[in-house]
Amino acid sequence: MRVFSARTVSWRSIVATHSWVVIKDTDAAVYQRFDYTAWGQPIWIDRFAPDGRWFGNVPEVIFACDGGDAERMIPRIRETVRHYRYSEVGDYRLWPGPNSNTFVAAIMSSVPEMKASLPATAIGKDFPYDGRWIGLTPSRTGIRITAGGYLGLTIAWVEGLEINILGAVVGLDFRRLGLKVPGLGCVSYLNGGAAKG
Repeated sequence: MRVFSARTVSWRSIVATHSWVVIKDTDAAVYQRFDYTAWGQPIWIDRFAPDGRWFGNVPEVIFACDGGDAERMIPRIRETVRHYRYSEVGDYRLWPGPNSNTFVAAIMSSVPEMKASLPATAIGKDFPYDGRWIGLTPSRTGIRITAGGYLGLTIAWVEGLEINILGAVVGLDFRRLGLKVPGLGCVSYLNGGAAKG
């Protein structure tokens, strides 16, 4: 299974990314991709190539897992997709959410052993998909306080320290010794100061 994120379409690519989830059952011949979008039925299954570009933008792998660990995660991913609370036409909202990043954050929360974090540029990841304004982060390694996705504070080992102001995130990545900057994502000092996500 994989979690991908890529810069989004048009001018929004300057500041935002789109995220999606890809799974493959042990006996399956191909991967299955889950996206949440603004057009048509919000949850798209296999509408796009599993690891394909998003409007020309190359995706980065946020999380990858294979074998038995992935097998144990897949049923919970399917269950989250099946019962996602914002699955009706008209539920999608570009800002502050629920959008594609909210959808993937909900999936990651249902599988906390992923121990992964969406990029700082994943606007909408802090929207309260579970209805809670205070709770654990998707990785279950810290807390998140959010005012409907408009304002928020996250403190966690995996997600780091994040201050969300109107969807723009600034903060610190503890694991990669990085600085989270709106539009750029994470500038990590472990890989020569390169920005990622």
